[in-house]
Amino acid sequence: MPEPTPPTRPFAARAQQLLDQLTPAERLALLHQHAAPVPRVGLGAFRTGTEGLHGVAWLGTATMFPQPVGLAATWDAELLERVGAVVGTEVRAKHAADPTVSLNVWAPVVNPLRHPRWGRNEEGFSEDPHLTAHLATAYARGLRGDHPTYWRTVPTLKHLVAYGNETDRSVTSAQLSPRVLHEYELPAFRGPIEAGVVGAVMPSYNLVNGRPNHVARELLDELRGWTEASLLVVSDAGAPTNLVTGERFYDDHVEAAAAAVRAGVDSFTDHDADPSRTIAHLTAALERGLLDQADIDRAALRQLELRLATGELDPDLDPWGSTTADDLDLPASRTLAREAATRAVVVLENDGVLPLRPGARVALVGPHADQVLADWYSGTPPYRVSIADALAPASTVTGADTVALRSRTTGGYVDAGADGILTATSAVAAHHEVIDWGEGVLTLRAAGSGLLWTGGGWILRADAESVHGWVAQESFRAHRQDDGSVSLQHAGSGRWVVVQHDGGVLVADAPSAATAERFTLRTVRSGTAAAAAAAADADVVVLAVGNDPHLLGRETEDRPHLRLPESQAELARAVIEANPATVLVVVSSYPYVLGSLGDDAAAVVWTAHGGQELGHGVADVLTGAAEPYGRLAQAWPEAEEDAGDLLDYDVIGAGLTYWYAPRPARWAFGHGLSYTSVVYEAIEVAPGSVRVTVRNTGDRPVDELVQVYGAAPEHRLRVPQRRLVAHRRVRLEPGQATVVELEVAADAFAIWDVTRGRFVVEPGRYELHAGPSSAHLPLAVGLDLDGEPVPPRRLLGTQVRAIDHDEREDVTFAEHTREAGDALEVTRGRRTGRVVFRDVDLDGVGHLELTVAGGGSVRVEVRDGRSWRPLGQLDVPAGARYDWPSLDVPVLAVGVSDLRLVLVGAVRLASLRGRA
Repeated sequence: MPEPTPPTRPFAARAQQLLDQLTPAERLALLHQHAAPVPRVGLGAFRTGTEGLHGVAWLGTATMFPQPVGLAATWDAELLERVGAVVGTEVRAKHAADPTVSLNVWAPVVNPLRHPRWGRNEEGFSEDPHLTAHLATAYARGLRGDHPTYWRTVPTLKHLVAYGNETDRSVTSAQLSPRVLHEYELPAFRGPIEAGVVGAVMPSYNLVNGRPNHVARELLDELRGWTEASLLVVSDAGAPTNLVTGERFYDDHVEAAAAAVRAGVDSFTDHDADPSRTIAHLTAALERGLLDQADIDRAALRQLELRLATGELDPDLDPWGSTTADDLDLPASRTLAREAATRAVVVLENDGVLPLRPGARVALVGPHADQVLADWYSGTPPYRVSIADALAPASTVTGADTVALRSRTTGGYVDAGADGILTATSAVAAHHEVIDWGEGVLTLRAAGSGLLWTGGGWILRADAESVHGWVAQESFRAHRQDDGSVSLQHAGSGRWVVVQHDGGVLVADAPSAATAERFTLRTVRSGTAAAAAAAADADVVVLAVGNDPHLLGRETEDRPHLRLPESQAELARAVIEANPATVLVVVSSYPYVLGSLGDDAAAVVWTAHGGQELGHGVADVLTGAAEPYGRLAQAWPEAEEDAGDLLDYDVIGAGLTYWYAPRPARWAFGHGLSYTSVVYEAIEVAPGSVRVTVRNTGDRPVDELVQVYGAAPEHRLRVPQRRLVAHRRVRLEPGQATVVELEVAADAFAIWDVTRGRFVVEPGRYELHAGPSSAHLPLAVGLDLDGEPVPPRRLLGTQVRAIDHDEREDVTFAEHTREAGDALEVTRGRRTGRVVFRDVDLDGVGHLELTVAGGGSVRVEVRDGRSWRPLGQLDVPAGARYDWPSLDVPVLAVGVSDLRLVLVGAVRLASLRGRA
């Protein structure tokens, strides 16, 4: 007899009983991130949100795994589930030591990585939404645990939706057509929700089509329609306030708070730990009739279900309740961290220098040679293994310049005291190492202690192990004065460094370079020259370059460009010129455009910031102790312009991502080399699957990632030129051949039909391609699918949303009303805009009823051969933005034809309907 299916809402009735015992004030208080305890019903203090992106963040020692973009390079769902399980266990361990640590985990991030300049690139998995969903589901399943009723932790998907740019992130409006929304943006969310492995969702800061996502009821209803389970919606930090202060979408906070609750937001992350203002706003909303008690109860009920699922009120039944603080940093977790770091390494190029020859004299150079960096969402690892630690090279040179700084005020050299305080009083030239991270951003490290300068406390100290913090305090800018001296600006505060008269202490205090201290800078040793010398003296060079995750590309800051910092590029040129046998190891949160450096290096290897075992991961692959396993889940563009506009989310219209890109990437989605050769010999279609024959023709084993892509070159619409539809890892020993069977989902070729608002596979000729990457697909097979034809768009008696058009020009998507619907308007700076509806059935239509606002006019035209024939014009009187009259324009046309509407002036168009 089969196992009974567990109920999708096992705690619904019990949560309702609990809710019934709460007063209205107690229910309302649950709607803030920090909920007060209600001891008489057994509820303790509660808050949403523990950060667990790739380890437990901000709560002390915890296992630090590779960044998500690195975990994704493994393409290994089973590995990510194990990583998620460790992170979930360590959240439980923190909770056992401190019950205020929330079991609601704010991870994973599932925004597809459309643009590599986005500051939060490191937080996502892939540019492909389906691969993102696959990996996020696995990670969330590990966080959730495998008990059918009780959850180890409750994962939260972030950030709904079309969010990536940090530039003006809280006020930009992503333009999403229905096809882009349903085909590209939403699948990454749908997979984990339908799998039942997440219990919460966080909307993003931005707007979509003119409406803030925190009041996007239709989007939230869409997500909740994918599951019968309860789904808590938690706001992002400060987003409810931003509805008024930044986005200016509502006039007051009471109206905004009410709109968010009506839209489906259940928990307000606002005003830090102070719930009073949120409670006051919601109370006023009830009094003004903007909310009723049912709205509050609905939100409170969802939180109670989430809390019951964690075993909060059932400690004796909680299968995870025996977790203690001793479950942190277990030996098995360390082993897994090394496995993840190793599998995340991707070999991009190799002329035969890898694996490194045993006994070769290796010079290790570059800023990432001897350090392991964390990002904003990292925890504090119990240890760190650098590349130098693991590789044990003959020499290590970071490439940093060693300098001495002498104050022109005191005449003394800058030195760090035993307490780390920097003073300009030393008679001896103390040394400091300077790394240029690009765009004039520097870090300075006291050579004596190895600690970074920091200006976070006004008085400058050398006491930081790495750059960290929401506002990094360890970065500086240098300004060359007219007299040749140098002044320093503390980047975090914007203040300039001065030397105090009494004691010579350095402080960040001056308002300008003119009033800053002037230093004589002496270069004691050129880092580039030292690196070149070490390279010339070695058999092979490992050159480790890349980014600091807290600088020039992170949450709050998009990257300035896609190139390596010029200082690192020049270091690479000098090293490669000194020794062409150079392995360029890029340690970064994102792809680069490497230009000629990618060609000149003997090998190119990439890893994300790999966590505490970064060094072992890199060294194991370089030496051949581990076979290369990683494959790119995000392409590396050939040129910067190939990535498209930072703020353009229209992957179809702009030709973005590997789905639509008109030019090949430098290193394609799915790319990654092994140390052997694999031949793809045959492909065969079977019902619901495809069989691919592969053979290892080399002399080393390989974990080959067999990839299958779908294509529809004859499709009537612009569809992906290739799209991943299946992948499977297979182990091949030297000389071994095998047939790999991969399931291909029935909807692999589905597109969103704007005429009926659902996915459909149209009849026609399709293709399946197989190979080791999206750019190298040596096998192909065609298949004919019966599919479902899309009929002409019926207009008579049918309301057609304007946003469901087929083509557009100079048109911007906007909100219909504040709470629901989409509309079209002419793009700012343009006089007219055009939208085309293809294959419209005009039979029986004598009048076209347009729902319009704003003022201006709409011309109605029908295709007549290669031109457009006017059918009529509607003049729209000026009116308020949300005043939507329905006005008629007589038309005379029959049959099926393309219909074009030309918008002129300030007119806004929401829908059209045909009438007799």
